[in-house]
Amino acid sequence: MTHPAPTPEHTSTHTAPQAPRPAWGSTARPRSMRVRPLVAAALLLCGTALQVGGAWGGLARQAWAGPSPAPLPTAPSTPSASTSQHDSAAKSGADSFTNAAALLPADAITHHTGQFDGHKIAYTAHAGTLTLRDDSGKPTARVFYTAYTQDDAAPDRRPVAYFFNGGPGAATAYLHLGAAGPEILAFPAGNPVDGASAKLQPNADSWLAAADLVFIDAPGTGWSTPTDPAHAAETFYTVKKDASAFAKAIQLWASTNGRLEAPRYLVGESYGGLRAIEVADALAQEQNFLVNGIVMISPALDMTLLDTANDTLAQAFVLPSLEMASLALQHKLTPENAASHLENAYAYALGPYASTLIAAPPEGEARSDFYDSVTAHTGLPRDVVERERGRIQPEAHDVRSRAGRLYSLYDATLSIADPFPEGVDNSASPDPALDGFTRAYGSAMQHYAATTLNFRTPLSYDLLNLKVNAAWDYRNGQEPLVRPIPTLRRLLALNPTLRVFIANGYYDLVCPYASSRWVAEQMPVGRNRIGLHVYAGGHMLYTRADSRTALSRDVRAFLTP
Repeated sequence: MTHPAPTPEHTSTHTAPQAPRPAWGSTARPRSMRVRPLVAAALLLCGTALQVGGAWGGLARQAWAGPSPAPLPTAPSTPSASTSQHDSAAKSGADSFTNAAALLPADAITHHTGQFDGHKIAYTAHAGTLTLRDDSGKPTARVFYTAYTQDDAAPDRRPVAYFFNGGPGAATAYLHLGAAGPEILAFPAGNPVDGASAKLQPNADSWLAAADLVFIDAPGTGWSTPTDPAHAAETFYTVKKDASAFAKAIQLWASTNGRLEAPRYLVGESYGGLRAIEVADALAQEQNFLVNGIVMISPALDMTLLDTANDTLAQAFVLPSLEMASLALQHKLTPENAASHLENAYAYALGPYASTLIAAPPEGEARSDFYDSVTAHTGLPRDVVERERGRIQPEAHDVRSRAGRLYSLYDATLSIADPFPEGVDNSASPDPALDGFTRAYGSAMQHYAATTLNFRTPLSYDLLNLKVNAAWDYRNGQEPLVRPIPTLRRLLALNPTLRVFIANGYYDLVCPYASSRWVAEQMPVGRNRIGLHVYAGGHMLYTRADSRTALSRDVRAFLTP
């Protein structure tokens, strides 16, 4: 894994300066950092087990009360629509934010120049908030977003990509500073799990080369703040209400900035894959706003298909990722042979392996042969495979811990020294990515927003809110679980030009490539409009410089067909 230092031109000027402010201390709410690795969390997470919340009541639809704000200003002396609304509201008392939402500052506008995909681009950054309201016009949340728009581009032809992460409970800093934004957080080439030494640097691979970018944090994450925390769960923390909130925020930004006719794309990571499908549906049904395409990175497409504790298909899906990681750790994987190895691994997992799992457990010599075969394909110790009875639970400590090293679920080739090599309950075994180096995205976002975007607030940037994750309700009315695949099938049928781009990392055990491929292969309509792309790396494949560049190249082609 290498991170060569890029040398793109990157300059910026603040055009809406604010008075200097003191360095704020942390105001993060206390929370438990210990969860089952695959149940919770973020960027990322799609779990192997689901915590289903209560039956939430309250308002399911966000509405905008009042006229649309004026278009985004371009002159330094002109305040943004959102700024003027917040200022006037504060003076009149119309929106009397009394909780943390009151600590969010006015919107900030800055102008920059960068070198992206070999082209010099002048662009405007707008960091601020959108106010969501209920049917009575009462504010329900201030949603933080960062928009990057190319200067002097035709607003009706320039594509717009709307980003969100997953979790549920993850903020968008992962995609913002990890993959697509004009700056990225680079980890040391010689020690990719060293988050303390990560540095922000210009991102020559920014997707700004092909589209304007709007990063939106879900309520309860980043700086997106519900106005009534006591009722936030019933207002926002369900699959459908979350989608409605994002759909309203997207429609509000597009209408505010005169971009309703521009080509539009949704970009989601992990749970953000499921979210992207639901948001596309909510945009169409509630906002009359159809999207041109959906980009999903390491997506959770159906949570049951990731439940390796209970679902046989999920157990089969994780096997190719284990095999690819094993080959990489043995230095047997090259760019030239990776595709053939992945094809063979997928064929074994969905063929002999899956057929053995769904049949009666083998006995005698057949059982021994099965365990030998799983051992050969996964590279796991034979005794571990036998203890797991061939049904590999990737979160199990004895699967992840080998020779004193603890491997990540998010990238099975990355490891740290195992703090509990003697063995420990699975839930107490930290993940090198989730609990380690990726936490650096939070402080990096706080620094970047203050110094580059001129957006300063005493609130801590909530990168990964596990309280939101724990409160999430995955149900659809009386149905036990939202199943988004039928929704995707309807979207592809109703919108004959809708295209889908799915990216996976070889070594991701959380949302493995095999699950994406299997879902795509089941599509009766639009299968030829779904592109599958696989890269060296794990769940956050973009933390590897080469894969980030390849992903950017492929996405740019997707955004500009």
